[in-house]
Amino acid sequence: TAPLFAREMNSQVIFPLQEKHVHGSSIVELPDGDLLACWFYGSGERTANDVLIQGARLKKGAAAWSPVFIMADTPNLPDCNPVLYVDKNEKLWLFWIAVQAARWERSVLKYRTSTDYQHDGPPHWDWQDVILLQPGEKFVEATKKAFEALDGDEDLWAEYAPPYSRMIIEAAQDPGKRQTGWMTRIHPISLPSGRLLLPLYSDGYNMGLAAISDDDGETWRAGAPIVGFGPIQPVFVRKSNGDIAAYCRDSGGRPHRALLSISGDDGETWSPAVDSDIPNPGSSLEIIALRDGRWVNIFNDTEEGRHSLALALSDDQGKTWKWKRHLEQGEGSYAYPSIIQGADGRLYMTYSYHVKAGRTIKFVAVDVEWIKE
Repeated sequence: TAPLFAREMNSQVIFPLQEKHVHGSSIVELPDGDLLACWFYGSGERTANDVLIQGARLKKGAAAWSPVFIMADTPNLPDCNPVLYVDKNEKLWLFWIAVQAARWERSVLKYRTSTDYQHDGPPHWDWQDVILLQPGEKFVEATKKAFEALDGDEDLWAEYAPPYSRMIIEAAQDPGKRQTGWMTRIHPISLPSGRLLLPLYSDGYNMGLAAISDDDGETWRAGAPIVGFGPIQPVFVRKSNGDIAAYCRDSGGRPHRALLSISGDDGETWSPAVDSDIPNPGSSLEIIALRDGRWVNIFNDTEEGRHSLALALSDDQGKTWKWKRHLEQGEGSYAYPSIIQGADGRLYMTYSYHVKAGRTIKFVAVDVEWIKE
């Protein structure tokens, strides 16, 4: 028999509905049981220089989230797409991008770390730096090879308009383009070897990749790209056989499905990204592996629009999603979710909640079995 609390859902807005743009949230559980969330806030996105990273915390046992505080603000540049992570040494990481020249493909990848964060208000930051990736000639080779394997599955072609794949391959040969514009969105994952994989993507290339660290984040390097017709904002999930599955937002043509790529070498290289059976309306999703081996997916379960947000549960590592239950349906936009499994086994989520009355970040907590009811 399912426990009583499986039938309960704790749902609340982190701050009251307001007019500014709030989006791209991330949530993490701290060692003391507090929850910490962050998002970007301002009068727009890449073209609005007042955009900064805000945060709030839910103290363990508290009924409501703390007042909002500032987590990061690059002067006179938009700060977007924050990602929170607590590593095995209990160091807190905040990854995000600062957008230069009002163009996503000019974004700079930044991070901050803290070892003093289990108190009211924002963390006390110990260190801040940028991550400079240098994808080399292997980036070009992998891009060519993947598009050859995909066999030109392109919607349109004309003699005066080079095929999409040819343009991307040409752009891949430019070292300057390869080294800029890699953006965050989804939590990193830690592999049994200790390797960290930070999921990144580029709107310039419409591709993803893993930033790889084998020294607890001291240094980072780029794996080969995740190539296809629009695979961006990847989420990494490790299978029991050691393969890494990357499920990506679809920025390509029909059918609108989350694109799936597989790495058999811990994020170094990836298979060409192809359509999965998960609907995707051009929106971020996140999939996590639970401690009992099941997988949970939080996603917009439509091919058009962000008006429906669901949780799905798989007991066969994503082959099928036998159970699904909606978190939101109706007029509005409910999107860009972030999800973790807490130490108590429950699922904790944040997502953008945009309705006519205003915009906020919403927090939801449920037991895993809630999905099956």
